[in-house]
Amino acid sequence: MSRYREGLTLGEGPRWHDGALWVSDPQKGGIWTDNGGTWAFTPLAAQPNGLWFLPDGRLVGAIMREKRVGLWDGAGFGAYADLSGVAAGPLGDMVGDRHGGLYVDDVGYAAHLGEQPRPGRLIHVTPDGRATVAAEDVEFPNGLAIIGDGRTLVVAETWAQRLTAFTIGAGGALSDRRLFADLAAVVHPEARPDGICAAAHGVWVCTLSAHTVALVDESGLLDRIGTGDGQPVACCLDPAGRLFVTVAETGGRSVLEAVAARTLKTHVDVHEPGVRR
Repeated sequence: MSRYREGLTLGEGPRWHDGALWVSDPQKGGIWTDNGGTWAFTPLAAQPNGLWFLPDGRLVGAIMREKRVGLWDGAGFGAYADLSGVAAGPLGDMVGDRHGGLYVDDVGYAAHLGEQPRPGRLIHVTPDGRATVAAEDVEFPNGLAIIGDGRTLVVAETWAQRLTAFTIGAGGALSDRRLFADLAAVVHPEARPDGICAAAHGVWVCTLSAHTVALVDESGLLDRIGTGDGQPVACCLDPAGRLFVTVAETGGRSVLEAVAARTLKTHVDVHEPGVRR
């Protein structure tokens, strides 16, 4: 992989849209993008985490502590969907379907603030902004991806070291919970998933302390990319198949420890398809 951009504290929810990369930085409190031709940061009072572009091109963000999804207006995230009635903890990643529905992580508790662990959940947001609980008892839900022509939702359960799949039904309902990939078995015993993204075949998953971005499907490991001393946090693909990965430099600490110590630094790397690793 080669260096694409620098300057982030923690890069989350990377999305490629209309020739530009967008990344949230919840620890620094804002959004990075090269949409204007140069890599620039917009500071915000809110802490955006997961990002997604709706079918009509509008950008929405999961606002961590405010328990809402906001609509980007160029300077901040305005009103879009209130999740306070169904979210118990901070909001994490977010993914959307072709109809404008969204799935959002409720991670259950603020691990970086030392809160006691408790199960998280997945929240479904309809195109008109109504929020309901789609799945309970998810073990620190993190990255999200929709695969299988829109029929399957995959979620990364960080502490369980696995990817879990659900069948998407009418109205966004989730059913048939099942194991998609046991990452400790197929990638590395220390593989703890964070961000993921859908690929043409399988799912790319960032595995933090395993220092690996792995391509997996239900049959096992398909490919892998090492990130050296850095810990891969989140990823996305552009239409040309380039893989963008936010990589955290932690100085040997875990990401949570580096966040607490305020020593975390993150950059964005890119892998070109067809380039040997």
